Amino acid sequence: MTQRQEFTVIRTYSDFELRQYEPCVIAEVKLSGQYSTVGSQAFRHLFQYISQGNKTSQKIAMTAPVIAAQHTDHSNSDDWYISFVMPAGSTFEQMPHPNDPEVTLRALDSQMCVALSFRGRATQEKSNQLIRELRAAAAKENIALSSETRICRFDPPFKPGILQYNEIVIPLI
Repeated sequence: MTQRQEFTVIRTYSDFELRQYEPCVIAEVKLSGQYSTVGSQAFRHLFQYISQGNKTSQKIAMTAPVIAAQHTDHSNSDDWYISFVMPAGSTFEQMPHPNDPEVTLRALDSQMCVALSFRGRATQEKSNQLIRELRAAAAKENIALSSETRICRFDPPFKPGILQYNEIVIPLI
């Protein structure tokens, strides 16, 4: 089974969960373009990194989810940060440096986030709708959210759409 990013559910609300994510390291590619195409473009760079495309030619386990993040409230923004989470317990210092200059490594501290799970393809339209719903539900609970939004995909694109599991995750301020 594919290892998943570690978190603890702090509280379950009717529409979402409040989670504490463990510190982790991500391999990330920043691309500009349409959500529907940047994921597959970035995936190639990231997959090459974990498939020995790094300074020590080390193979790194694939984890879930693949994260597509935007760091702004503007849904019109074309800047996307696509990332793989490195295996649990990885530290920035121990991860091999990427050969590809498009791939950067970044350490993330422990983060409190809200999360909404859903089934089906994580299209831009569906994701935007769920992002609005999650932000509204968190606001009703007086939870202040950051401007970053993450679309987290857990399944390969060839898996039938209705069976795909995804999440919208938004860090707190």
